[in-house]
Amino acid sequence: MPSDMPVVETRDLVKRYRMGRYDVPALNGVTLRVEAGEFIAIMGRSGSGKSTLLNLIGCLDRPTSGAVLLVGQEVSRALERDLPRIRREEVGFVFQHFNLIPTLTTLENVLLPLRYARVAQGLARQRAKEMLESVEMGHRLDHRPAELSGGEQQRVAIARALVNRPAVVLADEPTGEVDTQTALTIIQLMMHLNQTLGQTFLVVTHDRMVAEHAQRIVHLKDGRIESDTRTILR
Repeated sequence: MPSDMPVVETRDLVKRYRMGRYDVPALNGVTLRVEAGEFIAIMGRSGSGKSTLLNLIGCLDRPTSGAVLLVGQEVSRALERDLPRIRREEVGFVFQHFNLIPTLTTLENVLLPLRYARVAQGLARQRAKEMLESVEMGHRLDHRPAELSGGEQQRVAIARALVNRPAVVLADEPTGEVDTQTALTIIQLMMHLNQTLGQTFLVVTHDRMVAEHAQRIVHLKDGRIESDTRTILR
């Protein structure tokens, strides 16, 4: 990827939802550029468009108008049959509720994206184990989600999101289901992965502590970017 090409770019992004006879605006002209290796927090009140923006960037939904580009490719107009490949290769997802498969072990959960990508079994197991080691879960390979704490489940979810080496990780309220101390541990882990692997993170959050660790804070209000501020990390 050329050094001047952003990992994510949205251009005048608009999203409206049809509710009965009415069009409800969720995004209203959002233009955003995310460079490789950035850690950006997206903030705003409920209904400001944060999760909608993440869904459009992650190819989980399509815009009403405007464009989404991932590593230079306009994905907002991609064919439906191409979207699973784009999500698999370019995007990692971390959710508030972890979304681990309860019948699978830690290792099996992290192996799933590699199997969908048809990575050879031996290489897949090696990469999954290495990623779990990097999030300090290498000692829990055979445990199922019910046997893990909330913080441990989120670590596994982060490993799963990163194992295919995506261009960007999209995290929607990743600390929303854990206590304050665990939340701090998770955000410090994500910052460590950002710094050591150069992994790009785009994190939707209500948590000021998360935002305090970000390099940029983007505030949304009424479907528009109200402010986009670079921070001075302590």
